[in-house]
Amino acid sequence: MIKIIDKEFIPYISAEEINSRIKELGTEISKSYKDEKPLLVSVLNGSFMFTADLIRTIDTAVEVTFIRVASYEALKTTGKVREILGLKENVFGRDILILEDIVDTGTTLEHLMNAFKDLGTKSIKVATLLHKPDAQEKADKPDFVGFEIPNKFVVGYGLDYEGWGRELKEIYQLR
Repeated sequence: MIKIIDKEFIPYISAEEINSRIKELGTEISKSYKDEKPLLVSVLNGSFMFTADLIRTIDTAVEVTFIRVASYEALKTTGKVREILGLKENVFGRDILILEDIVDTGTTLEHLMNAFKDLGTKSIKVATLLHKPDAQEKADKPDFVGFEIPNKFVVGYGLDYEGWGRELKEIYQLR
């Protein structure tokens, strides 16, 4: 068990399980984008660790960029997405793979999918480390999923609670 600020978290997904699943995702993505050169769009802040580990397992040419959007306050989503740091690359006619740390309600994902469609992308797929199908309210589902998890708050491996806990090698669940 660990304590972050005023909350207690218990171990949930080990570093070994995360690393093993990311290697499998890299293989799946490599097959999906064989002979393509997708632009991987990493959604900050939470996906930075997932992105760094995932791109090293992909066996095809990729370009990587980062954007930052937010829809969380404390332990729950606000339902509104605010774009914070925008995209600099031209995405017209390109294959896009959005890299997310977690997809729960789908609000951020819907916002990003619509934004990329409006920019004339060739294709858009989504890879996420974690997916909460029971929390999903929007239609767009991720194409590549590391782990499906219940609708509980998690922290670690890039995910935070009030800005803390991102550095943890494992994922912990709220006790």
